[in-house]
Amino acid sequence: MSPAALLRNALRVLIPLAVACTVFLYLYPVFLGCAFPLPQPADATEQDTGSAFRDTLRQHVLSSSKAAPFRLLALGDPQLEGDTSIRNYNRESFPHLTWAIRHLTFKTDHPSLWRRLRQVVHDLVDVFFDDMPDTAESIRKRIDLFGNDFYLAHIYRTLKWWAKPTHVTVLGDLLGSQWIRTPEFERRSWRFWNRSFKGGERVPDDVAFYPAEEYDLAGLLGVEDENAAAWRRRIINVAGNHDIGYAGDLTQERLERFERVFGKAAYELRFELPITDPKLNATIYDPEKNPDSDRLIPELRIVNVNNMNLDTPAADQSLQDKTYAFVNDVINTASAVEYAGHFTVVLTHIPLYKPEGICVDAPYFTFHAGGGVKEQNQLSADASRGFLEGIFGLSGDPHAPGQGRGRRGVVLNGHDHEGCDIYHYINQTEGEERQWRVVRWSDAQAAKLPGTPGVPGLREITVRSMMGGFGGNAGLLSVWFDENEWEWRFEFANCALGRQYFWWFVHIVDLIAIVGLVLYGILQAAAAAGFDIERQPTAKTPGMTKTEVAEKSP
Repeated sequence: MSPAALLRNALRVLIPLAVACTVFLYLYPVFLGCAFPLPQPADATEQDTGSAFRDTLRQHVLSSSKAAPFRLLALGDPQLEGDTSIRNYNRESFPHLTWAIRHLTFKTDHPSLWRRLRQVVHDLVDVFFDDMPDTAESIRKRIDLFGNDFYLAHIYRTLKWWAKPTHVTVLGDLLGSQWIRTPEFERRSWRFWNRSFKGGERVPDDVAFYPAEEYDLAGLLGVEDENAAAWRRRIINVAGNHDIGYAGDLTQERLERFERVFGKAAYELRFELPITDPKLNATIYDPEKNPDSDRLIPELRIVNVNNMNLDTPAADQSLQDKTYAFVNDVINTASAVEYAGHFTVVLTHIPLYKPEGICVDAPYFTFHAGGGVKEQNQLSADASRGFLEGIFGLSGDPHAPGQGRGRRGVVLNGHDHEGCDIYHYINQTEGEERQWRVVRWSDAQAAKLPGTPGVPGLREITVRSMMGGFGGNAGLLSVWFDENEWEWRFEFANCALGRQYFWWFVHIVDLIAIVGLVLYGILQAAAAAGFDIERQPTAKTPGMTKTEVAEKSP
């Protein structure tokens, strides 16, 4: 078979394969049916994924009146690695070869020629068994880092285009290590904003407000204006342990560089949902016109909490005091639990406490020899109660304000790369023996715990990591307002691209197909110029003349 025919047959297989794989990769949310959940009745037990998908498709042609007014694309733990993960980082690739040359050129001291030659042999052996494997692995790692940036970018870019979120958050561990020095931090930060999350913007400092009684709104939900367009570009970045360190590692310098590049580590955002029905507006609390109403103007509050130094001991006590003060001010500026209409979305990194066996990560703490938290899988039980009983106002006491039902909301976090969806609850009927319990969300639904009188609770969603090793996941959180019950509802879905190998496979196949097409084009150009590209090469056997070879050729 001639080279042209061989290439032509190969392209007949390669091109359809490349096209099919590329179309799937770049439209994977469409093929996988990924979509933000649609608002659904309070008694619905399962998501209508088909309707959600069709509505998302409709949004690309027409506007949608069914989509939730708040749609959060939640991404967990991208953990951009860098030069420090490369074996021969900051040193030459073949040091043993350099030393062998130095020995041979008598630039080193040796007591005898025999010792010099023996050392040369040792260094040459090390070139093959140390330098070459290290260099090969370092090259592979550099290529892997480059590709990983664009793998993460593919998830962010594709889901942002297809699912049309109103807001985006990265739930901590934006980078891969808190120990890196400033130059390496700057390089990874540049890759974050210019490759993996290109087109995204940090939340401006003048928009990230500190909790206060009198506050400005960050925007209106369900209203398409310039502010809504700005929030689609912004990324709410949460500080993680690989960004600023645990309590025993967190310093002012690490916190300042994170906030300078990625935005403040602790703040709140308040979004209001306009009510257009005059009859419903008349039922809202007004100190003069309607003082007996328990209905507030619908409002969604996002609280970005830096929980890296909530547990003790901490390396910098002043930073921990600021974190405590922030959490207390979040609690003090929240609406009273007796009122309805407000919803709180807490974004943080380390998950709340839960017993071993509920999620993949069990409770775990280690401490530095000199003091300070060195590593932790979860918050302590006491710190977790600060979220449940403080920020959300839940209580095991049925005589507490609002009968202990607390404020409606949800907690989103990362850290546990495997992800977890659980429900915290406390049974008020257990009397003095009542305590906080945790079950999987599916088990809570099966037992009909959410909404059960006398059993206040809160859902916590740990978003599975978007890293390739964990399947390239993204969380889709929809929050909508039920005007009949005057309360917010929400639902969550996960969309996974799959491991990074498929991303690499598709682009390698595409590259081979492109090279093949270029070569085939060159052959066709040669044929047009009069060259015989279809002639099959033949091997000349001993004793055959040129005429005999020509006669055997087809």
